[in-house]
Amino acid sequence: MKTKSKKFWSGLRDFTGITIGCIIFGISYSWFLIPFKVAPGGIGGLAGVLYHLFGFPAGTSMIVINIPLFVVAWIFLGKQFGLRSFFGMLVGGFFVDLLSPHFLYENTNFLKHMINTQYWALTDNILLASIAGSVLLGFGLGIIFRFRGSTGGTDIPVAILKQYTGISIGTGYWVIESLIIFFIGIVFNDLNLIIWGYLNLFITTQIVDLTAEGVPYVKGAYIVSKNENKIRNRIIDELDRGITVLHSEGGYTGKPQNVLFCVVSRRQVALLRKIVKEEDKSAFMVLTDVNDVMGDGFKTRMLDLQEVK
Repeated sequence: MKTKSKKFWSGLRDFTGITIGCIIFGISYSWFLIPFKVAPGGIGGLAGVLYHLFGFPAGTSMIVINIPLFVVAWIFLGKQFGLRSFFGMLVGGFFVDLLSPHFLYENTNFLKHMINTQYWALTDNILLASIAGSVLLGFGLGIIFRFRGSTGGTDIPVAILKQYTGISIGTGYWVIESLIIFFIGIVFNDLNLIIWGYLNLFITTQIVDLTAEGVPYVKGAYIVSKNENKIRNRIIDELDRGITVLHSEGGYTGKPQNVLFCVVSRRQVALLRKIVKEEDKSAFMVLTDVNDVMGDGFKTRMLDLQEVK
């Protein structure tokens, strides 16, 4: 009974989070990006093309184009992600149409005095629209991914890359969206849209990574020192971190030596430097960013998109 209750509340939390992300997603496209034909690629960009060329509702177009990709998500990422993708696909497209300035202007008094009827947007400045739309889009998508969902489209192949290769969500977007950005520029015969598209893509991917995965907060340290035992003991006692001793050989001397490896939080880096310098001023230490870490004392940044058994 407890297990079913836990799954229910967990599912409710996820779908609530996805809905919030979809609202932000809809605002970003309808209020800022689609009116200026700007998009970071993706199904939203293709839907924008259909909207400006044929007058098709952008949100509805997103849903129609997404149906085959939903099937792919169900097959490769499991029914849990597939269900969330289907939900995000419908709700995301719904809010793109529901929150469009044109719809709001004709059917409500909400923001009516703020809507620019020349562009049907909240601003007539393409730079402001691109930046605001990019930030909101990245934030919305990041929230959706954080709750193991998707709005469909290129989110699905990006999620597959994330799941099976471990690359960041942002990098996956760069690979897939570039082709669509060029397509949009060619269709509208406007190379400026390619520039705006890449600006949008850059900002969006950064915000997506920060929102979905958080800021990398750990550092890996490799330390070579003649006083390795003292350094090792102080790291264990003062930083409360484990140490791995790697047996190696000096490339120049050919003599055996040990390399200490540990992972610390960013706020512990200063104390780590202090410990190493106090024990051995000639010590050699390399600090590197750690994309993800699993284990006692750390919280993983990886997204588990597999079906919950």
